[in-house]
Amino acid sequence: MTLLQDQITAVADVTAEQRAERLTQAGTAWNERIAADPATAALTYRVTGRGIGSVATEIQAGRHRFLVDEPGALAGDDAAASPVEYALGALVSCQVVVFRLYAQALGLTIDEIEITAEGDLDVRKLFGIDESGRAGFHDVRVTVDITGPDTPEQYENLRQVVDAHCPVLDLFANPVPTAGVLA
Repeated sequence: MTLLQDQITAVADVTAEQRAERLTQAGTAWNERIAADPATAALTYRVTGRGIGSVATEIQAGRHRFLVDEPGALAGDDAAASPVEYALGALVSCQVVVFRLYAQALGLTIDEIEITAEGDLDVRKLFGIDESGRAGFHDVRVTVDITGPDTPEQYENLRQVVDAHCPVLDLFANPVPTAGVLA
């Protein structure tokens, strides 16, 4: 298992100018690619998980591997974040990406950004105690802390743009047709 510190140090620090250049290049490349062939906008992601330990899962996502587990109270070994923590982490990380992308597009500056997601989950459905509720989160709150030279109104406008364009927020906010089959 890769330690978090190893993962963080593997991400190179970039200057604001380098970030702006990378965001601009990526946006330009995607716009040109999609204009030339709209079918290139359709992406399919694939992730595979293999059960290990008590209830842990080793995830393979492209060239990346990571562990998902549960705390001891949910039969796990507490060796990694839980599935719902990874879901909130996916929401937070997607928000960071989209904030940076649209700040660049709108000419805004983000000196620092920190996002917190908090979700409320009732485990009665998970354990078959009460079938009437949801198995997943029944409420999620996202708090965004941005520092930079722009006005609070500009950052609020940015937040609204981000919320309209964030793929993982869309997953949380809207039902997605999902089918399961045994292989």
